[in-house]
Amino acid sequence: MKKKAAALMTAALLAVNLFAACGGADGKETTEGAGTTAAAETAGTTAEETAGGETDAPETKGEAAGGETVRIGVIQLVEHDALDAGYEGFVEALREAGYEEGKNLELDYNNAQGDVSNCETIANKLVNDKNDLILAIATPAAQAVAGKTTEIPILATAVTDFAEAGLVDSNDAPGTNVSGSSDMNPVEEQISLLQELLPDAKKVGIMYCSSEDNSILQANLAKEVCKAKNLEVEEFTVSDSSMIQSVAESMIGKVDAVYIPTDNLLAESMATVTMITNANGLPCIVGEENMVKNGGLATYGLDYFALGKLAGNMAVDILENGTDVSTMPVQYISAEDCSLAVNSSAAADLGVSLDGVMDRAKDLAE
Repeated sequence: MKKKAAALMTAALLAVNLFAACGGADGKETTEGAGTTAAAETAGTTAEETAGGETDAPETKGEAAGGETVRIGVIQLVEHDALDAGYEGFVEALREAGYEEGKNLELDYNNAQGDVSNCETIANKLVNDKNDLILAIATPAAQAVAGKTTEIPILATAVTDFAEAGLVDSNDAPGTNVSGSSDMNPVEEQISLLQELLPDAKKVGIMYCSSEDNSILQANLAKEVCKAKNLEVEEFTVSDSSMIQSVAESMIGKVDAVYIPTDNLLAESMATVTMITNANGLPCIVGEENMVKNGGLATYGLDYFALGKLAGNMAVDILENGTDVSTMPVQYISAEDCSLAVNSSAAADLGVSLDGVMDRAKDLAE
C-alpha cells in the first residue's frame, strides 16, 4: 500500500513539472499554468533551482498588480464620432501597454444612447460588477458613475471641466476617485478663426444644449471672447433632439455666423443643423473635427483619439504602478496641438473662400 502511494505521488509530481514546463496544455501561459508553477515551486522544482541559482523575471508589458486579467467597465453617453474616437484612443493606449481583450483584459462597453436614466442604470451595473477601473465618456456619464462609488478608480474623457462638473475638488489635485482627460476647447482660437474666415460677420449665434454642463461652460467662454472681439451675441439653446430643427431655422436672418461648441447632442445631430444653415447661407464654426465632416465650415479643434489615449495612459499608470487616481491631475491637449480642419464642400455651398487657410488646413469634405 505504501509503494502504491509513493508511486502515485511520484507520478503526480512528474505531471506537475511537465505541465509547468509547458506553460499549460496548449503551450501558452495560462492562469492554470501559473498555479501549477506555484505548486512545483513548493515541491522544490523551480527552473531557477534546477539551474542552480536565481534569475530575475523579465518585466512584462500588460501585467497589472497581481498579474490577473484586468476588468474595465465603460459607460459612454451617446454614439457619435468624437466620443467613439475617444474610446478607441483609450483602448489603443491599453493595447500599446500590452493589454488585449481575450488575453489579459476584459472590457464591458455600454452606451447610454443619450439617455441620462440609462446612464444611472449602467453606472449601477458597472459598480456592482466590481470592475478594477471604470472609463466614463462625456460629462453626464462621468457624473452618473461618480455618484455610485468612491472606491473604484474612474477615468473620464470628453469632460470639459471636471471641477465645474462636480467630479473633483480641483482639476490640478482631484482629491476624489475621478480624473481623466479634458476636452476643453481652444475657444478663443475658434472665434478668431470665425473672424478670419468671415471678416464681415458682426453678430454670432451661439447654439448649444442647455442641459449639458460642458456646453454651458463653453458657451459662456465664447460669449466673453466675442465681447472682447466686439462681436454681438445671441444665444440659441436646445434641450433635446426634437428642438434642433426648429431652433436652427430660427437663427436664419438673425445672425451672420453660428458657433457650436463640443456639445454631445448637437454633435450627434450636426447633419440636421447644417442641412438648414448651409442651405440658407449661414456658416457654422464648430468645436471638433467630426462636426466639420457633417457640414460645419471649420474648426480649430481637438483630436478625440489623442484625448482618449491620454486617459488610457493614465489607466496603465493606475493598473501597473498602483498610482492613486485622486492625486492624478486632469490632462489637457494644448492649443498648439490642435489642428485646423475645413469642409470645402460646405464652403462652396456657403460662398466662403478658404484660400487663406488651405495651406495649413486638412479638408474633411466627403
